[in-house]
Amino acid sequence: VQLVESGGGLVQAGGSLRLSCAASGIIVAPNAMGWYRRAPGKQRELVATITSGGTINYADSVKGRFTISRDNAKNTVYLQMNSLKPEDTAVYYCNAVRTTTWAYDHWGQGTQVTVSS
Repeated sequence: VQLVESGGGLVQAGGSLRLSCAASGIIVAPNAMGWYRRAPGKQRELVATITSGGTINYADSVKGRFTISRDNAKNTVYLQMNSLKPEDTAVYYCNAVRTTTWAYDHWGQGTQVTVSS
């Protein structure tokens, strides 16, 4: 199984970026996919998750600015990030998890997002 992220980069505060994560080699679909991030000197934290049924969860710090979406047929998850702030600077990781039969927990390699002030 491989999760390939794309869309990171450098943007000025107030700008936007869209992250994508495509999962390949998955035989059974994940129950949930999501995005996490790790800022320098900090622990990894949840950004947003979305289940196969469409239930969404956001970190309080990104509510109203970030939007997660998912294409179940393609096992792909997206993160639209608007009104970016310097504190959003981090490495963003994609996650695909299955908690039922044939359980797994896979991570992408991470993509850097840098927001300049």
